[in-house]
Amino acid sequence: MYNQSLAMHLQYILIPLITLILVAVLVLGESIPTQSMSLKERNILRSEAREMFYHAYKAYMDNAYPADELMPLSCKGRYRGITPSRGDMDDILGNFSMTLVDSVDTLVLLGDLDEFEKAVKLIIQDVQFDSDIIVSVFETNIRMIGGLLSAHILTEHIRKNNGVMLWYNGEMLEMARDLGYRLLPAFNTSTGLPHAKVNLRHGMKDEHLKKSRETCTACAGTILLEFAALSRLSGDPVFEALAHTAMDALWKLRHRGSDLMGTVLNVHSGDWVRRDSGVGAGIDSYYEYLFKSYVLLGDDKYLVRFNRHYNAVMKYVSEGPMLLDVLMHRPHAKSRNFMDSLLAFWPGLQVLSGDIKPAVQTHEMLYQVMQMHTFIPEAFTVDFQIHWAQHHLRPEFIESTYFLFRATGDHHYLQVGKKALKTLQKYAKVPCGYAAVNDVRTGKHEDRMDSFVLSETFKYLYLLFSEPQDLLVDVDEFVFTTEAHLLPLTIAQLGNASFNFRQSGEHNVLDFMRTCPNSNRFLPETVRKPLRNLITGSCPRPLSGKRLRALDFQGSNADHLRAIYDMGITMVSLGDGKAKSPEDGEMGIIFMQEMLELTKMQSMNQLAQLQAVAYALDNNSNDWIALMAGPSHFGTELAGERFVEGELIISIPFRACDGPLNSADISGKILIVERGDCTFVSKARLAEAAGAIALIVCDNVPGSSGETQPMFAMSGDGTDDVSIPVVFMYSLEYNKLGAVLKRKQKMSVRLMQMIEFKRWQLEKNSSQPTTAKKLYTTEDIIDPVSLKKKDQTSGSTVSEMESWTEKVQKGGDSSPGNVATKATATSESDEFKEEL
Repeated sequence: MYNQSLAMHLQYILIPLITLILVAVLVLGESIPTQSMSLKERNILRSEAREMFYHAYKAYMDNAYPADELMPLSCKGRYRGITPSRGDMDDILGNFSMTLVDSVDTLVLLGDLDEFEKAVKLIIQDVQFDSDIIVSVFETNIRMIGGLLSAHILTEHIRKNNGVMLWYNGEMLEMARDLGYRLLPAFNTSTGLPHAKVNLRHGMKDEHLKKSRETCTACAGTILLEFAALSRLSGDPVFEALAHTAMDALWKLRHRGSDLMGTVLNVHSGDWVRRDSGVGAGIDSYYEYLFKSYVLLGDDKYLVRFNRHYNAVMKYVSEGPMLLDVLMHRPHAKSRNFMDSLLAFWPGLQVLSGDIKPAVQTHEMLYQVMQMHTFIPEAFTVDFQIHWAQHHLRPEFIESTYFLFRATGDHHYLQVGKKALKTLQKYAKVPCGYAAVNDVRTGKHEDRMDSFVLSETFKYLYLLFSEPQDLLVDVDEFVFTTEAHLLPLTIAQLGNASFNFRQSGEHNVLDFMRTCPNSNRFLPETVRKPLRNLITGSCPRPLSGKRLRALDFQGSNADHLRAIYDMGITMVSLGDGKAKSPEDGEMGIIFMQEMLELTKMQSMNQLAQLQAVAYALDNNSNDWIALMAGPSHFGTELAGERFVEGELIISIPFRACDGPLNSADISGKILIVERGDCTFVSKARLAEAAGAIALIVCDNVPGSSGETQPMFAMSGDGTDDVSIPVVFMYSLEYNKLGAVLKRKQKMSVRLMQMIEFKRWQLEKNSSQPTTAKKLYTTEDIIDPVSLKKKDQTSGSTVSEMESWTEKVQKGGDSSPGNVATKATATSESDEFKEEL
């Protein structure tokens, strides 16, 4: 009888929630109404985009050439090995005048053949590659080889059609082949996947590359367009053959159940290192090159692969207009709660593949994020708050805007382009070029102008406001690479007899079912309109009225349905929504309980990752305070009972990017450095070399805090050579620590897991006696092999820990040390689910 009544209750309340989908409530503001743009205004904006390019180009040529990049605030060039190192970020540099090579083809689109000829002569005269420098294979391919090939192709085009540059004799094609050969040693792996880096002179024989193992999916999968063009233009098939092999290897490593890819893998074993799957950083251009390889080379297998991946992305990663990373092997599990700005290329790729409606939706979401924060931040959360505040003047959003306008003819996208152009002019333009924005909240600039600003950002802006008759070339006869270089569709006619494209049994007819829609009859405004009021503000709203409890919920009550929708919960009913039998109904309840327990476990996992920087209130006090800190993906992990304790010392220079540091003062102490100018792991290596026993990296953004921003783990570079613990603190938390350090002059802290700090505090305050824990020494921390696992935790402590954990999850612990509450506090919808 109990089971029958339970099943009856289940029919009306619970079964519709079995397929319940938790979605973040999109907070979208109102977009501008579509209005037609006159031809006169388009011409004015095209001229302004042209002037923007020349302002940056001339600043580079006058103040930085032959350096790789312009530093617009310093108004000088950035040279590898001369300018202060930024760590792995500098792997894009090879002292080969990258900005000029990357942007020279833009001059042809602008119609400036005189300046183009001058630039080509400089490239032939000055650029060389025989340097003892380690470079990124991926970046060197897309920026340098792609730039040289595009410039060569356009030179041949204008020789034929405009009768200029008749002196040119294929020099840039030979330069591209020379550089291509220098990248080939990176492909010498058992899987065929290329190493991430290579030495331009010594190949993989460089000492720093002996431990090279990892690469990203995009790094290995964004080679084929340039290498195929290089092979077919030069007649040397080796480049295209190796690029096809790499693409085939990636395809075999997909998850066969989900058809998804991870983001980082081992080039020797093919094992996945990071299984996060999305469309942003680390994987983005792999999808792009699958589709464009089909377009450029005419090989059906790449269309098949793209369609299989695309369907998987739309099934698992797409959440309405949002694209949230999942785990490739558990595609229903989200792997992070933020999106990075690189995914802004996705709507443009969707347009090219013919799926325009979701492209319009995602583009509209991104546009409203831009309106909210002035620029699209480098990363933003599912409720559109800033996760990483930088903006590097990236082109992806403008690229998608261009393709959407070309596909639909909707002048809304001209208005979006105008907004982006004016924003760049107002907030990024400086006397010496255009400067990246270090923090979109404050508008603070960064001394950085990447080459893609000229090769892509300004190029797509100019094309957006141009008519076909304004251009010397018909862009519809070319494929744009991921760096916006132009490769002609006629490449396919050249062929490559040395490589067999066809692979039988790889696909079936269902892989070709997607077709391009007729965009002339498609009205993007009808898709954008429902999204206009989706973002109504992203600040937390005060609770109003009585909270809906699960016990009171009625599926037929419209007010109740609206209330749970406001909590971010969507109900989907399957069939008649009834259990087949009382037994099935009972299993439904058990299933939902298991789902809720899984959610709790995930919250605990997030909590366990938080680190604590703990210190005593005064020298004679037993009262300690812990400030929240984030972990790192490198160095010794402070897990379980492991901790390190020592005296603090502030680095001079504060950012600790130029070594060696003063070892005499630092040895045996915990070093504090500031974020910026080089990578986290570079700072850690310098700190360890100076004798520091641990490192604290503090944020360089004023006002940042773990109370308002999600904590993250600092990433390494794939080389596991740091043995000291490293933690990260936001500015407000560090300011508290700095104030105490300033007052005390000499101060010791303990770095440990936040959850272990709470356990330790509970033990100290417990009235029941507990076994004293062994406090590990610095030697134990630095030599993890010598650690012996100790299980000295009493049962009472465990129960107290569980009690504290429940308080943290419910937001009830307001002690000074409870800085972890932000990361795990549940929302109103979490309480609703728990009651269920």
